[in-house]
Amino acid sequence: MSLLKKTKDICRLYNIYPQKTKGQNFLINENVYQDIINFSKIEDCQVLEVGPGLGFLSFYLSGKAKKVVAVEMDDNLAKYLQTAKLTKDEKNLEIVNQDILKFNVFDYFSPEKSYKVVANLPYNITSIFLRTYLSHPFPPQSLFLMLQKEVAERIIAQPPNMSLLAFSVQYFAQAKIIKTIKADNFWPQPEVDSALISIEYKTKRLKNGLVDKERLEEDKKIFKLVKIGFSAKRKMLKNNLSAGLNIKEDIIRNYLIKSNLKEDCRAQNLSVNDWKNLNSIIFGLN
Repeated sequence: MSLLKKTKDICRLYNIYPQKTKGQNFLINENVYQDIINFSKIEDCQVLEVGPGLGFLSFYLSGKAKKVVAVEMDDNLAKYLQTAKLTKDEKNLEIVNQDILKFNVFDYFSPEKSYKVVANLPYNITSIFLRTYLSHPFPPQSLFLMLQKEVAERIIAQPPNMSLLAFSVQYFAQAKIIKTIKADNFWPQPEVDSALISIEYKTKRLKNGLVDKERLEEDKKIFKLVKIGFSAKRKMLKNNLSAGLNIKEDIIRNYLIKSNLKEDCRAQNLSVNDWKNLNSIIFGLN
C-alpha cells in the first residue's frame, strides 16, 4: 500500500481533515523519512518531536532513539496516535496532547542527558518556536527540521540579507540546509517546496546541559537592541537605534564608527558578531 493511500485511509477512518491554517501537510515519501532518520543521527538519543501528525516519523524515530516524546496539539490526531501506539506496542514513545509552546521540557527530559528536536514544523509557529527553544535555559542539542524552503533560506542568510529570524537562530546555533523537498512529497500538496535544515546548538554556552542566568540576561539585552535595529528595515540603523534607545543620533554614529560599521548601514548589513560588538560598545559606554 502506498503511503498516500494509507494516509488518506487513516484520515477517512478517523475523521481527520488536514487544516491548511495549522500547516497540516502530511509527508508521503518513505525515502524522505529515511533521510530524516539518517541525517538527524538520533541513535540512542532522547528526541522531542513536534507535530507528529499521523505518526509515521514517530515510529521511525522510536525504532532508533532511546526515548521519543511526540507533542501534538490537534485532539483528533493525538487520539489517533495513542491508538496507533497501542497497536505497535512502542514503549519508548510518549504522545503528549499539548501546545508545543506551552510544553515544559523539564517534565520530560533531564539536563543530565541532552535531547534533540525533530519536526515537520508548521509555518505559522516557526519563528516563535525557534525563539522559544533556542533561548530556553534547557535548549536542545540540535534541531532537525522540515520548513518552508523560503524560511530555511532566511535562517541561513548572511549580510546584507540578515533578518531578525536569521539573527535569532545564528546567535545560538550553526544552521545549514541539508536538502530541498519538493511540494509533491506532501498531501495535501502545499503551494511551496520545503527544505530539511540542521541547527546545531553552540554547546560552549552550556554548563551541565543548562544556560546560566547571567548569560540569559545578556541574551535579553542584545535581543532588545537587535529588535530595535530591525524595527524599521528601510531606515538606517542609526535612526532606529537613536529613536528606540532615546540616544542622540551623533552619539549613535560614534558607536557605529567605534564598531567599524558604516554610518549609513542598515540592520540587515550586520553579522551576529557585529551585533555583539555593537551591543558591548553601546552598553559599555552609554
